[in-house]
Amino acid sequence: MSSSTLYQSALSSLSLLGSGKVRDNYALGKDKLLIITTDRISAFDVILSEPIPGKGWVLNQMSNFWFARFAHHVPNHLTGIAPETVVAPDELEQVKGRAVVVKRLTPILVEAVVRGYLAGSGWKDYQATGAVCGIALPAGLKNAQQLPQPIFTPAAKANLGEHDENISFAAVEALIGPALAAQIRDLSLLLYREAAEYAATRGIIIADTKFEFGLDENGVLHLMDEVLTADSSRFWPADQYQIGGNPPSFDKQFVRDWLETQSWSKTPPAPTLPAAVIEKTAAKYHEALERLTGAI
Repeated sequence: MSSSTLYQSALSSLSLLGSGKVRDNYALGKDKLLIITTDRISAFDVILSEPIPGKGWVLNQMSNFWFARFAHHVPNHLTGIAPETVVAPDELEQVKGRAVVVKRLTPILVEAVVRGYLAGSGWKDYQATGAVCGIALPAGLKNAQQLPQPIFTPAAKANLGEHDENISFAAVEALIGPALAAQIRDLSLLLYREAAEYAATRGIIIADTKFEFGLDENGVLHLMDEVLTADSSRFWPADQYQIGGNPPSFDKQFVRDWLETQSWSKTPPAPTLPAAVIEKTAAKYHEALERLTGAI
């Protein structure tokens, strides 16, 4: 495990293309990128000022685990090139265990969200409409209840700091074409089901998740960005799961819950996280990785 904490990378050997909520992307020639997963954390689409120690390392290890597990289903963006070989010697600590060298793909600007349980915004939507993102569900379902079958509820990716917008499958078809839309939907449901079955053997319920995809120069679909991490998914401990409430989770819900107790407009700057919240959140991320992969 990486012992260093990294809030913002600062490589001089490569050109920074941009920074997202968590990841910093550097150009590596014309056809590859170096992606560094930092310890930044965001909540309600606001990047907080305090890092979560080791978070980036955990997210990177978890994504790599799932990329390898799903390789027989879909190509991914990984090149296999060691990040340590593409940066200057004095920059090794910034990439060790938390970076990947990837193919430069054309991203599909649709988040492929799969929900297996009623939770979060899905639960609120269901209470108001009897449906989730326009998909009608049986009456009488409760918070945190498993759905009759997983549902695909895509979202249009928003600019940094803005909220992703739930869209219909028809809207996805209009954006990227019916064939590619169906491929992404079917693949996302397949990956979710396989992951949920595996996670269940490790004592974790995957309530929902989101996948991101891109196309290579030949138009071949690739899985990219991050996969089934505690940032992109809602993980619940199976031994504490109960229908009707909000199960404890391994993601940043602990941070969100604390922020909800503060007088805050959910616009920058966010309140300063107490040390206890930071420590508890870091522990949750590491526990999720250990449970799912055995890595410590």
